[in-house]
Amino acid sequence: MNGERDLVLHKPTVVPEMPSALSNLHNRLRSGICATATHGELRIMVFPTYVDRHGRPRIKKSLTTWDLANAVGLHPLRELTAREGVGLEAAFDRPDLPPVDLDDPQHEKPLQHALLFPATDDETPVIAFVRFRIVPVLRHIGWLSSDDD
Repeated sequence: MNGERDLVLHKPTVVPEMPSALSNLHNRLRSGICATATHGELRIMVFPTYVDRHGRPRIKKSLTTWDLANAVGLHPLRELTAREGVGLEAAFDRPDLPPVDLDDPQHEKPLQHALLFPATDDETPVIAFVRFRIVPVLRHIGWLSSDDD
């Protein structure tokens, strides 16, 4: 009713034994999709996952663009933003925030990043959810190497 949509990882009733970091991922890391001020455009927040010392997936909300590129990978971020109508920006419009530039990622001020995409694009938010939320956990448990895209 408020115009938001969520991407949520669904857990089947029967799950094979798996590392706790992966099984704890279920329904913990929602990604909200909401409208922007621009008509026909949506956004998903770029909050990458990390696994804490107790094996629980957590999210990091504020990062410098350089830290974001290191956490997610510069190549995957460039692939996402190369899609038609997709862009990466600061989530909030404040005059004191540095520009978000993947060619020269800033490492001075942490900020919240948002991925903007056309409302008709059903693939980008799913790809972003996998890249930002699931892939870091798969890398942490060793099911995906850092070289795998």
